[in-house]
Amino acid sequence: MMNKPTFLKPVIAAIATLLLSHAVYADDAVAPTHIKNVVLVHGAYADGSCWSEVIARLQQAGLHVTSVQNPLTSLADDVAATRRVLALQDGPTILVGHSWAGTVISEAGNDPKVAGLVYVAARAPDAGEDYGALAATFPTPPASAGLVKANGFAQLSEDAFVHDFAGDLNAQQAKVMYAAQGRIADTLFAARTTQAAWHDKPTWYAVSTNDRTTSPQLERFLAQRMKAKTIEIDSSHLSMLSHPDDITKLILDAVEQHR
Repeated sequence: MMNKPTFLKPVIAAIATLLLSHAVYADDAVAPTHIKNVVLVHGAYADGSCWSEVIARLQQAGLHVTSVQNPLTSLADDVAATRRVLALQDGPTILVGHSWAGTVISEAGNDPKVAGLVYVAARAPDAGEDYGALAATFPTPPASAGLVKANGFAQLSEDAFVHDFAGDLNAQQAKVMYAAQGRIADTLFAARTTQAAWHDKPTWYAVSTNDRTTSPQLERFLAQRMKAKTIEIDSSHLSMLSHPDDITKLILDAVEQHR
């Protein structure tokens, strides 16, 4: 068999390289970019189990779900716990925060894996903002009167927890949640964020219209300020437990944006 002329060998090599390169780019073009990860972050006076009803529904929808366990000792500690969980995700992730955790996801949400942010009756401070001063311009919710401090930590009294924090759960469920509530450092809420990821990431917000822990008017203000896709739920502060279908749907809406 005749050998190919020597001068053709570089041409053939170049064509082969071009074809291989095209094949790689073609594979990249059709590589799935769907979101399959959801990270849930709990707020003050709670723990990761408060997402149990939502977790089951998201898992049924085929999503990989992780619930962060916040130490509630400082903003830095809670952000670190959230970032550790984000580091374990294998691709784009929807980051969800309830209540105090809205502050946490606002700080941690610029992680490159985070594709969108979902706020559930949540704080959403701007970078460096005095959130307490902002909240003071809105009606004071009843639960605040039930805050009990001791030895550098704080928790809600049983009455405030059952009737204000978890007002639309049945009494037995509310008392179980009370027994498991996360005690917070009494300086936790004084912390200020250094960034506000909601400026740069798509956002969704669930307002609890019967909230007695965070003013619904404040929640609406925050949702409007971040230009979030917003729903309103006839719910207490713990809407993920009393209205898990609504919260799950909101999270799935965030997931579906990328499908």
